[in-house]
Amino acid sequence: MNTPAHTISLQGRKALVTGGASGIGAACARAFAAAGAHVTICDLNAEAAEALAAEINGEHWAVDLSDTAALEDVDIDVDILLNNAGIQRIAPIHEFDPETWRLINRLMVEAPFLLMRAALPKMYERGFGRIINISSKHGIRSSSYKSAYVTAKHAVEGLSKTAALEGAPHGVTSNCINPAYVRTPLVEKQIADQANVHGIGEEEVIEEIMLTQAAIKRLIEPEEVASLATWLASDHAAMVTGASYTIDGGWTAS
Repeated sequence: MNTPAHTISLQGRKALVTGGASGIGAACARAFAAAGAHVTICDLNAEAAEALAAEINGEHWAVDLSDTAALEDVDIDVDILLNNAGIQRIAPIHEFDPETWRLINRLMVEAPFLLMRAALPKMYERGFGRIINISSKHGIRSSSYKSAYVTAKHAVEGLSKTAALEGAPHGVTSNCINPAYVRTPLVEKQIADQANVHGIGEEEVIEEIMLTQAAIKRLIEPEEVASLATWLASDHAAMVTGASYTIDGGWTAS
């Protein structure tokens, strides 16, 4: 029996998901595993990574990805690399702590570069690879008080496109997913931070800042991002590379 064209299978594929123990990363890890992939959960939280790995019959890698010097010699053998790990800090540029700014860019730009660098040789050997970078609407737009995050997301967009061009002759694609506000612990912290910066209540932050420009007035669910990531990881997306896919309820259409 022929497999229906709409069926997504990652059977036999190996995937590495960074920031994989919670939020978008956990949703992607579960979706990849459900499609048949063997998934390694990479996260700073060793206990949470181990628990999720056990749940999906995968593996876990407890690591601080901001320690980029330690990533320079790693050897990664996967078919799918999903760069998702990230943090957010909010402050005006003139008040932004320089070391925190550097930390965000190490974690969200330098670490993805080093993981790509480690994974690409094996992908090239096999003639197949999928690099998926969880960017943000802030990868194509900007916001006040988020200089480090916006800079990092813009940088990873460029990195992703470069990987797409270099990987094309070897069967490797590289794409970004650009969500608006997703219902995750990271966003919950942003709500509190924004409330503090603007001197307003948390409900006002959601309604007047986070969703004001979205046509669809709700937060995105992590599983909605995972659905797109699973398709991008599959054979069906072989001609999709160097792209940035918005999942933002129409935020960037305005």
